[in-house]
Amino acid sequence: MIVVDKKKYMMAINENQKEVHVQVRAGAMREEDAAEYMGDLQETINRVPRQEYTFVIDATYQKPTPSKVVPQMEQTMKFYNSLGFKDFLVLKPTSKIAQVQIRNVLERIEFTGTFVDQLPHAIKR
Repeated sequence: MIVVDKKKYMMAINENQKEVHVQVRAGAMREEDAAEYMGDLQETINRVPRQEYTFVIDATYQKPTPSKVVPQMEQTMKFYNSLGFKDFLVLKPTSKIAQVQIRNVLERIEFTGTFVDQLPHAIKR
């Protein structure tokens, strides 16, 4: 079930798989988008018991990030990692450069989740 479907991002809850999916679409999120995104994220994750659900970041469309933005990506991943979900998956981007950037960020934050190539199921629209 899609909870939020906006130009820059989408958030969904898959009750059958007990997952919360977040996907930032192509293009960088601007500072002015961040407050709305965080509000939508909070509203979405408050709908589920986090200790029973997996948090899935779908980075499929993530583009290579300028080096000056990497620290913000690191802070965002730390925040996601601290949300208290049962498990945390990051779906690899199609861009090999973006994959390396995300992998490096995840290593620096001592990511306890899994960096995966694909999910065995899709988000239901």
